[in-house]
Amino acid sequence: MPQQDLDPNSHPGEGFAAWLVRRRILVVSLAGALAVLLLVVAAGALGALSLSRIAAPGSESDRARQILADQFHTGPPNLVLLIDAGDRRVDDTVVRRAAAELEQELAAQAGVAEVSSYWSCGDSPALRSRDSRQGLVLVRVPGEVNEARARVGELADRYAGQRGPLRVQVGGQDEVFREIGAQARADFVQAEIIVLPLVLVLLMLIYRRIALALITLGIGVLATAGALAGLRLIASVTEVSTFAANLALVMGLALGVDYCLFVIARYREELASGNDVGRSVVIAVRTAGRTVLFSGLAVATSLLALLLFPLSFLRSFGYAGVLVVASALFGSLVVLPAALALLGHRAAGPVRERPVERGRWFRLAQVVMRRPLLIAGAVLALILLLASPALGLRFGLPDARILPADASSRITADQIRAGFGQEESDALYLVAGRAEVRTDAAGPLAQYAVQLSRLDGVAQVDSAAGGFVGGQRILPPSSDRFSRDGGTYLTVTPTQAVLEGDVASLVDRIRAVPAPYDVVTGGSPAEMLDWRDALAERIPLVLGVILLLSFAVLHLATGSVLLPLKATVLNLLSLGVMFGVTVWVFQQGNLSGVLGFTPTGGLEASMPMLMFCIVYGLSMDYEVFVVSRIREEYLRTGDSALAVATGLQRSAPLVSAAAVVLASSFAVYATGGVVYLKMIGIGMAVAVLVDATLIRGVLLPAFMKLAGRANWWLPSFGAAGLRVSRQPR
Repeated sequence: MPQQDLDPNSHPGEGFAAWLVRRRILVVSLAGALAVLLLVVAAGALGALSLSRIAAPGSESDRARQILADQFHTGPPNLVLLIDAGDRRVDDTVVRRAAAELEQELAAQAGVAEVSSYWSCGDSPALRSRDSRQGLVLVRVPGEVNEARARVGELADRYAGQRGPLRVQVGGQDEVFREIGAQARADFVQAEIIVLPLVLVLLMLIYRRIALALITLGIGVLATAGALAGLRLIASVTEVSTFAANLALVMGLALGVDYCLFVIARYREELASGNDVGRSVVIAVRTAGRTVLFSGLAVATSLLALLLFPLSFLRSFGYAGVLVVASALFGSLVVLPAALALLGHRAAGPVRERPVERGRWFRLAQVVMRRPLLIAGAVLALILLLASPALGLRFGLPDARILPADASSRITADQIRAGFGQEESDALYLVAGRAEVRTDAAGPLAQYAVQLSRLDGVAQVDSAAGGFVGGQRILPPSSDRFSRDGGTYLTVTPTQAVLEGDVASLVDRIRAVPAPYDVVTGGSPAEMLDWRDALAERIPLVLGVILLLSFAVLHLATGSVLLPLKATVLNLLSLGVMFGVTVWVFQQGNLSGVLGFTPTGGLEASMPMLMFCIVYGLSMDYEVFVVSRIREEYLRTGDSALAVATGLQRSAPLVSAAAVVLASSFAVYATGGVVYLKMIGIGMAVAVLVDATLIRGVLLPAFMKLAGRANWWLPSFGAAGLRVSRQPR
């Protein structure tokens, strides 16, 4: 191979590409060994990940949970047993005796800290169904989240089923989340089985070369394995969500395919233009590799912003995103060039080369640029129509309906929802670490409980001064249960109606009731509300960081001020479509029968934010690919309109192919069991396809035609740099 073809002095970065060509066998061999090592480490990742409890560190509900644990040695139950007496009533002697025996047996189990029930809490109405044929047993299993859920799972398996005259079903928050984690892992395996062959087939159709399809798929697997291995290591020092593995699989394959498509396409172009193998690899790395690098920075910027949230669930996706991007960049910019050098002309494209002017994307761009306002206006109207359901976006709180209808904890939750007028396991805890406790009816504690019990949406209030419903005491004082070490706490049981409606308003109204002591409010509804507030508090910062850093990355990639602003507007249109489809399907329930889920009338707040970061990053990914090629053509010709049409023809087929692969990978999760994954899969598949076609294929050339040479405008201090860079290749 002639040395002059690999002269590293012609352009920064070419020296490294030339070294990869010369050491191609060594690089590919080391990459293979690294891939094996990463796969071994990644194999244990799913077992190391978990679904952390919903909690906002430092919030009022977090402080309440801590005081309950430290001072009162109690807390919200995380395992619920639904006891069905069959033809008998819960007050029958036989049922009462069997329930007492079950409760005693449970209390003696290792890991169980507390057990309470309808029968041991003075026949509390909050723990009895409307027809008096079902009662609840509440169990608290303390400990680190994975350890506690594992023990909850063991107890659930042991006690579910028929026990004498009682039929026992299991549920509760930790059992629900344990099943969600198990279902998410099952969905991961199922998606892996479907996605890998699907992507391979699509790549074979794109490349018409089995070797290139296998190499590209291998880079995607390497990116996924690198991300999973990294997540496993991170999980050893902090909590990482199980769902991060699902994101790593789809994003790893998607970015690996995206980046390889662009590098390979440019390599084939250079071979077709008469360059030898070594020079073609070097030029591909210098041009397409530069684009891939900026694209990776754009995607990483959006996902890195998730680390700004104080919530481990969202931070997990930030870890996954950065690891995926780093692994995909390594595979496409280090391993792939060496592999292409090994393949040589066997990686060349078809001999027939259609003139650029006859390409469908070139012709589309010309049509759009002849009538930019008319065509862009029509497409914009369609996009706004698709996005319009997003105006009705409503946030709700997650419950067992995240799971498939046949999941055991989901069945239990549905029966409690249907048979009970209230939900004791979702009670709010009002905690006073220091309080002078009086149990008489005229005391401040009793009067506080009376006020709370009269609030709309409150089914029952229990305290050291007794149990209250609608302002009346129905249960005797219980200071032994609710008071300890100079403090006390109350539990407020909400109605099922308010749990399915505006529970946030109930929490706010409870917190607004004047208390005789210094009280902090906890429990599941308060924790979810504080979680949402912590999320909302950081959203302006996260959005600002994403927009600012994305602008900077695209400015560096294009040498323009206007194009990054245009990209922001177009990206927001893609996001609008995604949110519109998500609200229409998952909030309003359209297609719920086809997709197999139960709509709840609201979306959990963290999911739209997660989807925003992912789709914004992917939209920037496509923007960098298209605009970088347009910029290259503009620097070569100086003709803005010709550069747009030519650049679109050179890049849009690759972007659309990558979008099909990515959308297909995301859509696979629509077959899974967890609603969150269905939401991510459908919402982002639609957003990616719309972005790659209507946004980049129509609105982008229309905008650039209208802007003309202003596309490339720079302030005086930057314009010189653009003029200097306008040199022929």
